[in-house]
Amino acid sequence: MAPHDLRRPFKRATISDQQKRREIALLRQEQSRRDSQNHARTLASSVMSLQNEPPSEPESPYEPEPETVCRDFDVVRASKLKGSEARQWFSHQLMLPEWMIDIPPRLNQDWYVFARPSGKRCFVVSSDGTTVSRLRNGYVLHHFPSSLPNGARTKDNSGPANSFCLLDCIFHEPDQTYYVIDMVCWKGYSLSDCTAEFRFFWLNDKLAETGACNPPSSYHRYKFSVVPIYSCDLMGLHAAYNGDVPYVKDGLLFYNKHAHYQTGNTPLALVWKDETCSQYVLDTDSKGEVPAQQQVVLEVQVDGKLTTSDDPPVVFGCLDQEFVQKFDLRSGSLVRFAVGDGGMRFIDGKLEAADLQYVGKANRARASADSNSKVLFQYAARHSPLKVNDLIASISSAQDREVGTTEIEMVG
Repeated sequence: MAPHDLRRPFKRATISDQQKRREIALLRQEQSRRDSQNHARTLASSVMSLQNEPPSEPESPYEPEPETVCRDFDVVRASKLKGSEARQWFSHQLMLPEWMIDIPPRLNQDWYVFARPSGKRCFVVSSDGTTVSRLRNGYVLHHFPSSLPNGARTKDNSGPANSFCLLDCIFHEPDQTYYVIDMVCWKGYSLSDCTAEFRFFWLNDKLAETGACNPPSSYHRYKFSVVPIYSCDLMGLHAAYNGDVPYVKDGLLFYNKHAHYQTGNTPLALVWKDETCSQYVLDTDSKGEVPAQQQVVLEVQVDGKLTTSDDPPVVFGCLDQEFVQKFDLRSGSLVRFAVGDGGMRFIDGKLEAADLQYVGKANRARASADSNSKVLFQYAARHSPLKVNDLIASISSAQDREVGTTEIEMVG
């Protein structure tokens, strides 16, 4: 792909409500920030007023609100969890990008892009003189010493108990390297409420200082590396899509610059693939082969509804009790279906109907159902894929409008 100079407006038919949910997610972030600021002002005002009051009788110990307890749990206790409790917690903490169904407006201004390394997505935690990596399902991938803060029992790498780190990584098997795609916590300081713009700056600035990017040694078993991140203009997209990297690519990741790090599926981070930048555009079966029909994994609910992993979940159909009993299904069962010749039908960006044919229960190691965006991306990839030229046209059209606006302002 080379940068194109396309001079035409770009518009692609919308098949989902992804943009609407992006706007809602950003509004929630802004409201949460305002609430935190108002809470801080209230506390400060209360402290100042109390300073002018006479001493009072000691009251019963303050009991924090459940939200406060949960927040402390997230940034302090996370590094201390063991066994099944740790697996359960970590299996719900990664920020999972949605699949790009519709191209976001202002892609060239509000988004970053980078080539996603092929490999195992995981959380890396350094704490108490050791480092542990955990997969998406919460299970341990590696237990090892590292040069991350408090990541090994060495004199130069010791620190207080709260000096722990949480990194969002992809382990790349061919070169035995952890490629860090995001930083969630650094030396006990949570970055989850910081924008992606700040987190990426902090990541590049701090990781190299530790020596974690150095070659492996006795007290640093695996190398860590950052990925090159670009603003998603034409040159940035070209660099991410065609540029050389030291790892096998598995698609492109797009991050909204204003996005906080939130757990679960989010429309403020997107993944996109084609045959040029990924070996696996269409899902494969257990034999590594692309099935003739698209397959989806859905979760059975108490009332028999079949839902995705989204919050709130998207309903794809409903099973009657006779079917549930016949195949020994229960609430929480993950079930695989094939999309029949009837395909899927959408109205106003929402799924109206889907021709689903029962295949069987999903692999027991599977942690969750497919997301709605994954199902729609896979469906579009088989029928009307979102191509790199569509991305180029969208960015070119936006840049042309910006140039036109600037020229009008200059003339005026």
